[in-house]
Amino acid sequence: MAKTQVNVYVGTRKGSYVVRSDAARRTWKVEGPFHEDADVYHVVADPRHPGHVYSLANSPFWGPVLYRSTDGGRAWKEIKTPGLDRRSSRTPAYDGPQTLPIRNLWHLEPGPASAPKRLYVGLDPHGLYRSDDLGASWEAVEGIEKHPTRDKWNPGAGGACLHTILIDPDRPGRMYVGISAAGAFRSDDDGETWIPKNRNVRADFMPDKYPEVGQCAHHLALDPADPSVVYRQDHGGIYISEDGADRWVRVGKPLGSDFGFVVATAPALPGGAIFAPLEPMGRRMPGHRLQLQFYDRTKQSFRPLLKPSPFVGDFGTHREALGTDTLDPAGIYLGTTGGDLVYTPNGGKSWGAIPFRFPGIHSVSTSVGARA
Repeated sequence: MAKTQVNVYVGTRKGSYVVRSDAARRTWKVEGPFHEDADVYHVVADPRHPGHVYSLANSPFWGPVLYRSTDGGRAWKEIKTPGLDRRSSRTPAYDGPQTLPIRNLWHLEPGPASAPKRLYVGLDPHGLYRSDDLGASWEAVEGIEKHPTRDKWNPGAGGACLHTILIDPDRPGRMYVGISAAGAFRSDDDGETWIPKNRNVRADFMPDKYPEVGQCAHHLALDPADPSVVYRQDHGGIYISEDGADRWVRVGKPLGSDFGFVVATAPALPGGAIFAPLEPMGRRMPGHRLQLQFYDRTKQSFRPLLKPSPFVGDFGTHREALGTDTLDPAGIYLGTTGGDLVYTPNGGKSWGAIPFRFPGIHSVSTSVGARA
């Protein structure tokens, strides 16, 4: 009988890593770095194709490069990069408009099970690309490229990035993107058209505090039990929508500071989401302790997942640095800007740290499968 293997994929300032364990999640093996000359903003497995993993590497010297592994992250091969023909960084890989060079690749999202060769990539500047042949070719999603509100979009502190892509598992054709600094958008026709979904989300840095677009959405997540419920960590606070992002309600005020970057959900923790509040100016966790908060939608309240927190220091996070696995109880994994990777194998009952100091961590994601 095959044994379960848990893989944690870590994107950092100096390459990507794979951290592996069994279902008990007590001891871990660190592999890497791979692509150590690059900022790796996202590493993610494709659940439709066991063993397929993608790494989004960004270099000030070589530019953005997309890599794929077909053996779970042990060996990697460069594939075509969205927006660029690798033979010439000046040659578009599609026939549509391209007004600015591609600066960074931010997020890769495997398509729905009904389209097993589809991939999406979000990038800077404010771009969404789609492939229907597992990355052999790419085309810009023109509903984003030519959006009528695009002249009102601005770069956030991290750049003009499209950083979140969510696909609704229950509603064919529905998907969401998060853009900094433009807000959240939803498509109900498989990406052809996009509607801004920022109602009631406050943007204190804008003259109009509740604009149609211009909010700085930091990250979004769908509830695993009901994907019409969307959780949002925004520059302006923590929000929840129970109607597919048509209307948002701010729920984070009881935390004191509800600024932050990460939000994640887990199948074994339905009806809620995990957040990591930060001080808005210093971008560090309050009280010099690492902390995570779970928002319970039924109770409409937060509870700390580390109480008391054993991790002391000035911890920061990037928007994709919180991941969960699909096991029950849930594994939760948080990477910090200082290179710590802390985890719980049991939904928050006990915590540990991977005994390895990574470069500053950009992203954390997981896959669970049979041991190779």
